[in-house]
Amino acid sequence: MSEMTVVHVMRHGEVHNPDGILYGRAPGFHLSELGRKMADRVAEHLASRDITYVVASPLERAQETAAPIAAAHELEVGTDERLIEAANVFAGKTFGVGDGALRKPANWKYLTNPFRPSWGEPYVDQVVRMTAALAAARDAARGHEAVCVSHQLPIWIARSYAERRRLWHDPRRRQCTLASLTSFTYDGDRIVSVGYSEPARDLVPTRLL
Repeated sequence: MSEMTVVHVMRHGEVHNPDGILYGRAPGFHLSELGRKMADRVAEHLASRDITYVVASPLERAQETAAPIAAAHELEVGTDERLIEAANVFAGKTFGVGDGALRKPANWKYLTNPFRPSWGEPYVDQVVRMTAALAAARDAARGHEAVCVSHQLPIWIARSYAERRRLWHDPRRRQCTLASLTSFTYDGDRIVSVGYSEPARDLVPTRLL
């Protein structure tokens, strides 16, 4: 008989980033006060769930988001490098039309292929590592539930792959807001459904929704 297992993949909460840079994989970026409230809200939302495993990207914002969830279930936060943010050549820079990194012609070569994408980690590579990370969490929580804390783009790519959508997309249309849960239900080793919820939606600034 197969077992039903749910792996919730959570995007971290709001980050303290007063300079508005694209922080990517850079260390030293922590949750803001609002971000900590978001993490606490999701921990409350999941308190009654049968969670037996909590794991996060190694980046501080993900580890800090996972902490209250793990504490509510008397668990330790594991670390999985495969849940890390997507690599991006613009990390550490401001990014926008008419300002930041896009003002420099030397950077335009990175914008030539949105299908790969040419500015960062290939979408296919993200699928491979995220699929493996989710499978590891599934195996660790067989018959129960797990929480993986990751980052917007890898989560969206994993969901797109599971739902058999194309991987290239308009970033403005990702359904993966701060502190959201993208929940993969497995029957044995097979994903049978994908759900999405926003337990901290009322805390998310309107401009980010």
